[in-house]
Amino acid sequence: MTAPTASSAPATSSASTAARRRPWRGVLVATALPLDDDLSIDYDRYAEHCAWLVANGCDGVVPNGSLGEYQVLTPQERARVVETAVAAIGGARVMPGVAAYGSTEARRWAEQAAEAGCGAVMLLPPNAYRADERAVVAHYAEVARAGLPVVAYNNPIDTKVDLVPELLARLHGEGHIHGVKEFSGDVRRAYRIAELAPELDLLIGADDVLLELAVAGAKGWVAGYPNALPKASVELYRAAVAGDLTASLPLYRRLHPLLRWDSRVEFVQAIKLSMDVVGRYGGACRPPRVPLLPEQEAAVRAATEKAVAAGLA
Repeated sequence: MTAPTASSAPATSSASTAARRRPWRGVLVATALPLDDDLSIDYDRYAEHCAWLVANGCDGVVPNGSLGEYQVLTPQERARVVETAVAAIGGARVMPGVAAYGSTEARRWAEQAAEAGCGAVMLLPPNAYRADERAVVAHYAEVARAGLPVVAYNNPIDTKVDLVPELLARLHGEGHIHGVKEFSGDVRRAYRIAELAPELDLLIGADDVLLELAVAGAKGWVAGYPNALPKASVELYRAAVAGDLTASLPLYRRLHPLLRWDSRVEFVQAIKLSMDVVGRYGGACRPPRVPLLPEQEAAVRAATEKAVAAGLA
């Protein structure tokens, strides 16, 4: 299996249908990828994990995000991960990450997602260099031509390209994006985005600002820690977006020692360790990621065990 080649015509009708469904709303888990001892992908285990997440209340999955270690996958692996998720839970519940160094390659991944039956894709801005606004707009315009609705992913910490509210409003106004996974950590942006682009769906992009962005009007959560704690995470999200602080705030405080790991460099290792602790399979990561330091492992393990003891797993 190889990466797909670009097609000649976008599937505009499927894009408009998917946009009406807004499949990016709700709790979409950025899935961790199970690796065997030789660091090959265990596709059967991955399919079971996707089905388990949905069975435990999550609305869908986001394969090939950073948590899924997409940067160190071969094209064949990356395509098969998407196909495995679609086969496990249906394409309407799958929103793959399609980030790539080049816009043409990112568009091809979006076309592969469309061919697999996915309802939307998630796209980082150009990240091989510090792109200016013209390059960012051209990048999203190119990928949007694949025909699927695009959810932008703003992660200026890692990409060095900041999708500020004014730029997001332009991208949305020109029809290139339908939502944004907001990972800047600046919760004040939610209100500016709503002012400039009221029809652009804001998605919580970092677990440790979930409550703040939910109260500010977020329509979804591209989530990390539901990989280990789906029921408690979904309960937290539902209460938060409903404005029920009586239910959400105490739960948020109890989970926050874990949720904050989602914004740290070692987030993949931490979430996989928590999965191991609760009885799921997390396993190892591919290089260049290395195991947690002993003190980091102890902190994650202790916080996870405390959550289990509290009945949150």
